[in-house]
Amino acid sequence: MTIDRAVLAFAGLVVLTGVLLAYFVHPYWMALSAFAGANMLQSAFTGFCPAAMVFKKLGVRPGTAFR
Repeated sequence: MTIDRAVLAFAGLVVLTGVLLAYFVHPYWMALSAFAGANMLQSAFTGFCPAAMVFKKLGVRPGTAFR
């Protein structure tokens, strides 16, 4: 698995977790999904992604998007 795929998988997990928590616990958990979406949007324009930095430090193989 590359950093690119790890970031996409993690973002999807965060979004789904936020939606499930909003449905079963409290609607304010939708903020978690909104935060993940905003982070994906800003990383698309700036190339800066905190999750990619964490995965890189964990030794995940680099991909083409996050170097």
